[in-house]
Amino acid sequence: MLKDYFKTIFQAIQSLFTGMKLTGYYFTHLKEIQTEEYPDNRATLKMAERFRGEVIMPHNEDNEHRCTGCQACEIACPNGTIKIITKQEVLADGKKKKRIDSFIYHHDLCTLCNLCIVACPSDAIKMGQTFEHSVYDKKLLKKILNKPGSKLMEGVE
Repeated sequence: MLKDYFKTIFQAIQSLFTGMKLTGYYFTHLKEIQTEEYPDNRATLKMAERFRGEVIMPHNEDNEHRCTGCQACEIACPNGTIKIITKQEVLADGKKKKRIDSFIYHHDLCTLCNLCIVACPSDAIKMGQTFEHSVYDKKLLKKILNKPGSKLMEGVE
């Protein structure tokens, strides 16, 4: 019992010296800086490719997106972060097609689990790289992802 007590104290001191040795090394070798100077480096900061910041819907230069309104992402979301409002659009040949009216994303509810991205059959949404989402008003975390006047990209069904 007493032996275990002193063994734990010895291991804690040994761990402390290991950490201090590493700190001392970087203190004396100033050219090998390992820390990011955030927020001073916002312009040059690169996040890892696998980083999940928020759900975004990319649009091309013609304001077209790939979302067909199938609602697979809405169904896959475990906590109701995504709400897709659709409308019926009459095509030139007289057929009716379902198109999105609003793609609503509640960032305050999102757990960044990536299930909606995996479920999307047309790769219409992806995870963005932005990470600064602090706001004073919770209403600002509700975003409409489809841009005003956007339409479905040709060839996507």
